[in-house]
Amino acid sequence: MRHPTAVNELTLVKLGGSLITDKTRSLTPRTETLARLAEEIAGAGSEPPLVVGHGSGSFGHVTAAKYGVHRGVDSPEAVDGVAATQVHAHRLHRLVVEALWKAGCRPFSLAPSAAMMAAAGRPGSWDAAPLRAALRLGLLPVTFGDVVMDTEWGASICSTEEVFEALIAALAGSGQRVAKVLWMGATAGILDGDGSTIPAIDGDNVAEVAKHLGETVGADVTGGMRLRLETAWRLAERGIESWILNGLEPGVLRAALDGEPAGGTRVAPSGGA
Repeated sequence: MRHPTAVNELTLVKLGGSLITDKTRSLTPRTETLARLAEEIAGAGSEPPLVVGHGSGSFGHVTAAKYGVHRGVDSPEAVDGVAATQVHAHRLHRLVVEALWKAGCRPFSLAPSAAMMAAAGRPGSWDAAPLRAALRLGLLPVTFGDVVMDTEWGASICSTEEVFEALIAALAGSGQRVAKVLWMGATAGILDGDGSTIPAIDGDNVAEVAKHLGETVGADVTGGMRLRLETAWRLAERGIESWILNGLEPGVLRAALDGEPAGGTRVAPSGGA
């Protein structure tokens, strides 16, 4: 995997929790899928450089839902839940980092819990200095959905989507731009009521598509595909293109990293970026 020294433009990749874990079974990684995705990242000759994020799937989400951590800390049991949720989320994170390292990448872990605070469930600013330094060294920053301290709720959940938005805002202040975001999930993009992929979402159809999104399979305390679309649309309005793609299909991630997304759903303003 090539790492240019000039870091002015980035691609963000999210490996969804439904992709790298079995969300219907607690603490169950999809080890072979994760290894293959790591190899596709390592094998891509991608420009611009990457930042990888991942969901918590059946690790963090199941535990957070059990203790209600996504609603804040209001009891001793919820404090227990903060610790348990973070242990499980970080356990999956180590599996992701190790898979990338074994595939030949040079991963560098960035935990949101050490880089930001939240207020009433809304994440604040991200200290992007370690991220920028890691990119300059040619490392592959890897982040994830995490439990963060919260000035009003005690603690709250920060999804990978929220992490990406905070990173984009922080990087923009230093002249670095995110060109596109690849959202890798377990479906071929966003599906319509008949189960067919919606190839493009823009200003003409985004409201209608959002209205008909179904329920997430398995535990999910952050919003699943609905949150992903809402985030992708906010980014589209800022000129950042998103592709929502099927990571279960071998080669799709690598093709997208090489600039040739296959299938899936493109999210961009009408006539857009």
